[in-house]
Amino acid sequence: QEGMPQTLRSTSMFTPCGFSPHLHTSKEDEQGGLIFQDGNLTSASLDALIQHLIPTTDYYPEKAYIFTFLLSSRLFIEPHELLSRVCHKCIEQQRLDDPVLDKARIRKFGPKILQLLTEWTETFPYDFQEERMIGHLKDMIHRIAPCDEAYWKKMNQLLQTLNQKLATLSHGQEGIVKISAAVSDKLVAFKSKPPSIQREILSVCSDPYTLAQQLTHVELERLSHIGPEEFVQAFVHKDPLDGTKTCFSEQKKTSNLEAYVKWFNRLCYLVATEICMPAKKKQRAQVIEFFIDVARECFNIGNFNSLMAIISGMNMSPVSRLKKTWSKVKTAKFFILEHQMDPTGNFYNYRTALRGAAHRSLTAHSNREKIVIPFFSLLIKDIYFLNEGCANRLPNGHVNFEKFLELAKQVGEFITWKQVECPFEQDPNIIHYLHTAPIFTEDGLYLASYESESPENQTEKDRWKSLR
Repeated sequence: QEGMPQTLRSTSMFTPCGFSPHLHTSKEDEQGGLIFQDGNLTSASLDALIQHLIPTTDYYPEKAYIFTFLLSSRLFIEPHELLSRVCHKCIEQQRLDDPVLDKARIRKFGPKILQLLTEWTETFPYDFQEERMIGHLKDMIHRIAPCDEAYWKKMNQLLQTLNQKLATLSHGQEGIVKISAAVSDKLVAFKSKPPSIQREILSVCSDPYTLAQQLTHVELERLSHIGPEEFVQAFVHKDPLDGTKTCFSEQKKTSNLEAYVKWFNRLCYLVATEICMPAKKKQRAQVIEFFIDVARECFNIGNFNSLMAIISGMNMSPVSRLKKTWSKVKTAKFFILEHQMDPTGNFYNYRTALRGAAHRSLTAHSNREKIVIPFFSLLIKDIYFLNEGCANRLPNGHVNFEKFLELAKQVGEFITWKQVECPFEQDPNIIHYLHTAPIFTEDGLYLASYESESPENQTEKDRWKSLR
């Protein structure tokens, strides 16, 4: 059992800060095909990177390296192929095919390969939805288990944890699919005022603080299903060294990420619908003020995604054109929030607020202070630009590892945030409303808006006519 690497539960796993080259610290900058600069791994051939992942009796890769490589390797090689190569090399290096095994040697190697497999299953569980992956896992254990009974137990533990995790995740996915289906049926293009049976948000929840907390519940629940690899898989192109196929011949594995973006859009439209629905401007103004307060609470909690959705909903033209309604609103609070989410300077204000929240999260004493829910489509855009902005491979065919360190840093931070347990009590009634209340289509919103405050100019009049 000695020499078993400790599993770190802390965020250190995800913050690649300078890899100290472990292999043999010669003064040269190249070791076993790995190129280092100032102690940081900058590039290498795919083979050298795979070799660097493989534990031996006296070497174990750094946690940050494991995360970075497992995250980015899928741009070049499918996970099942990578695992197959890792196992194959282990069998070769540790002579696991020999008729008589060197038990002392394998007892040194065993805990390390188990540790690597454990980290892989914990961080990228979706990789193991494939039979082939489980096959490689089991094969490895069967080879080392004769040397130590404890390995069977470790293996069973690992598979049990993995099965639970996958079951929870797929249960969550099914739930989200069901909700999305229910929602798309309810995209009602109300031709006239909606039927009066429609409940409105204020009858379900009139306390902005509570609604902000319930929105945070929904956000964290949905975030928990997104695998770190989805960020990379969203941008899989063909690998230039393998011109025949993309790495993912099957469907892009990004369904949770897409479902989360859909939720953001739904929230925008829900806010706009709630504002355009009431017949009296006093009521509409009251709904606007309510959502401003909700948005402010979201900001205080660190839930920037809901905040941005609410502001986007209020800025949709059918809402922003309601001049008479807005004249009844105390708008100072709204302008402060809008200023926070102002896109100028590449969202400078928001990024500053996000850094503040991230810092608070690191020093937090309670789950309440740990919450950071980033404005998601901006996060994806950042990762997209990082991906488009630098090549995956250098001209010499090496993998551009520097790029993947940066990628791992951004995705790793997100992984840390999505693991926060929601500290607020859940209100099923409100959450059900958020997911299922009917929302207007864009046309429906314009119709409701024109019925509330009639068209001001020719363009609006023409639009109203064509809608009717």
